[in-house]
Amino acid sequence: MGKLFYLIGPSASGKDSLARELLKQFDGILKPVLMSTTRPIRSGEEEGEEYHFITPRQFHALEQAGKVIESRTYQTVHGPWIYATLDDGNLDLHAASYLAVGTLESYRKTLEYFGGDIVVPLYIDLDKGLRLHRALERERGQKEPKYAEMCRRFLADEEDFSAEKIAACRFPRLYQNDDFDTCLAELADAIRKELP
Repeated sequence: MGKLFYLIGPSASGKDSLARELLKQFDGILKPVLMSTTRPIRSGEEEGEEYHFITPRQFHALEQAGKVIESRTYQTVHGPWIYATLDDGNLDLHAASYLAVGTLESYRKTLEYFGGDIVVPLYIDLDKGLRLHRALERERGQKEPKYAEMCRRFLADEEDFSAEKIAACRFPRLYQNDDFDTCLAELADAIRKELP
C-alpha cells in the first residue's frame, strides 16, 4: 500500500514550490494529487498542472455522486471559490504513493477518509512577515493583481492556522521554510523514511 504525503501550510508558505521540487526529486515514485477548484485560472497556470479547473455546477454534480473526499469554500472578494479533493479514480494507493497540498481542514478530512497509516503530514511553517512579503511579490507578478483577495486570504489564515489548531493536529514535526533548500532536503529525507 502506498502513502499519501500531505504538505500543509498557510498561503505563501511555499507549499506549491516545495511540492514541485519534491515531485521532480521523486519522479516515478510520487504522483501528484491534483485538487479541483472553481477559482479562475491565474496567469502561468495550466489546466491539469496545478489544479483541475471546474465550474460550480460540475463540483455540485460530483458532490451528489459521492466523489468528494474533502472540500472547502472561500468567500472571496470575487465571490465563492471552492477547492476540493476528488475520489475520481485517479488516486490508486494500491499502485503508487502520492503528494498532496492543502490546508489544516483538508488534511483532517483526508486523514479521516484514508486513515493515519496512509496519510503522512508535512507541515510547512514560515514567519508571517515573510509570508506576507512573498504573497505580495507573487500577486505583483499577476496580469491583474488581486490585492484585496491576497489580504483577505492572509487574514483568514490567522484563524485557519491558529497555534491552537496546529497543536490539535499533533504533527510530529514542523518544517521551517526560511531557507528553501534546507526545507526541501528535510522534507525529502522524511519522505524517503516513510516510503514503502
